[in-house]
Amino acid sequence: MNSESLRQAMVDQLAADHADKGLMLRPEVEAAMRTVPRELFTPGLPLEEAYENRAVITKRRGEENISSVSAPFLIAEMLGQAADALGGLKGRHVLEVGSGGYNASLLRELVGAAGSVTTIDIDPDVTDRAVECLKAAGYDDVRVVCADAEHPVEAGRRYDLIIVTAGAWDIPPAWREQLTDIGVLVVPLRTFGMTRSWALRRAGGGLVSVSDRQCGFVPVQGDGAYDVQYVDVADGVHLRLDEGQRLDSPGLDGLLETPRQEAWAGVSLPPPTVLADLDMCLATRITDAGQQFVVLTAQDAAISSGVVAPSWRFGTPAVLHEGTLAYRSELRWTGDAFDLGAYAHGPATSAAAEAAQRMVEHMRAWVNAGCPAPVLHVLPAQTPDGDLPAGTAVDKRHSRLVLAFTTEGRES
Repeated sequence: MNSESLRQAMVDQLAADHADKGLMLRPEVEAAMRTVPRELFTPGLPLEEAYENRAVITKRRGEENISSVSAPFLIAEMLGQAADALGGLKGRHVLEVGSGGYNASLLRELVGAAGSVTTIDIDPDVTDRAVECLKAAGYDDVRVVCADAEHPVEAGRRYDLIIVTAGAWDIPPAWREQLTDIGVLVVPLRTFGMTRSWALRRAGGGLVSVSDRQCGFVPVQGDGAYDVQYVDVADGVHLRLDEGQRLDSPGLDGLLETPRQEAWAGVSLPPPTVLADLDMCLATRITDAGQQFVVLTAQDAAISSGVVAPSWRFGTPAVLHEGTLAYRSELRWTGDAFDLGAYAHGPATSAAAEAAQRMVEHMRAWVNAGCPAPVLHVLPAQTPDGDLPAGTAVDKRHSRLVLAFTTEGRES
């Protein structure tokens, strides 16, 4: 197949994937993705691979991925978030943080002649490559800046949209301050060790979310970089700790060799249920209960051998309390519906059984509440407790985040 055929087939699949998730691929986003030749932003890659629905790693440092061309489905979802929040992107002025070139070219298509796109990255190799790729694709009117986006790009300049294509741990003041009064920030933000792409609008002195999507990105570099620690539980099984977290249960060796206890919520849910919302809710409920929320990750070999059976190997909600580990399990299907469960391990069988039961009680509460979606409030770090909205607060370097849950007013 040639480039044109592969591109059309890719977008056809994106539209179908959106529909399966209960989303709509916006017509203008679809048109842009049918126009821009992705292979020009993945030089050296075979044509067929350029149009696969996955991220293409463009730079590594040792074993760490530090730059990529994002997966088409995720690009389409985030552009859709931005367009939904702003009522369209035509004529808008956009700042992209994290420059691979492909997303910037799509944005240039979307904003049209009256709009503008500036893309910024801290790595000169990345920006040099973006300049070359954008020129080859005919988008040399995109402004490319090599600098640390933790700080303002240009004094006094403001943007209708700031879209971040690297995983952030916090929202620096510069991003909020560079937004216009109606501006929107779309950012993959790590909260409780889980990354979501949040579309955020101004709300008083802070920001509030209007939509979110599950996602994953290479981490930001520079002054906004953050540390992620992995603690081994067994061969191929790890607990991922967010910056500043410390385990309150030392001595995890052999924990998963203790008898597995399980509990089930006794619910029957349809496939469109957004389980990423459940995972975020579990994080808040476990934290509010005074227990330690962590994220369990596992390699394929550990799952296939039966050491663990997590809901998602790249990041499963878990709780570590008094030497017992509980985590959200794989789903249990009956026909076209599924039940939610938890598995737990610990030196005391009764304590592990109780831990699994507590976790499914949290799951059942979420289902009984109507499977509410998260709403994220972002306020300056100096905001007093009394001025925070209701919800679970998470303190970052520059911000105080508050997560609440609602079944009303969610944008899909």
